[in-house]
Amino acid sequence: MIRALLLAILIGLAWPPDARAQVAADATPLHFESASEERRFHRMVAELRCVMCQNQSLADSNAQIAHDLRREVLELMRQGMDDAAIKSHLVARYGAFVLYRPQVGPATWLLWFGPLLLLGAGGVVIWRVVASRRPDRPLPPDDTETW
Repeated sequence: MIRALLLAILIGLAWPPDARAQVAADATPLHFESASEERRFHRMVAELRCVMCQNQSLADSNAQIAHDLRREVLELMRQGMDDAAIKSHLVARYGAFVLYRPQVGPATWLLWFGPLLLLGAGGVVIWRVVASRRPDRPLPPDDTETW
């Protein structure tokens, strides 16, 4: 009995991880009322991040929550909400992580300007190292005389 249980656990752990992943149960395609609605929808889901995935947009993700969020975005669009209102609704619900390009603000200054600060600090360090290796006094003239 115990051997059978251990064998079942071992087989479960050895099973490929993607076979255990949650796949969208309802993957029926969305139907759009117009070509402009479809273009707007695809632009919106490309700018929004899947809240479960590691760095995938809603357009790229195949997780169940991404399917649900795509349907929610389409529903909000059909309710007459503009893009900014849809984004602010999703940010209020899921946090700023849902935005692929977070807005510049006090909470995101380090995110936007941190690389520039690091580059500037590296430049200052290099300049100081080079300046410290420069001799402070001029070198004496070369006293080689020809005979």
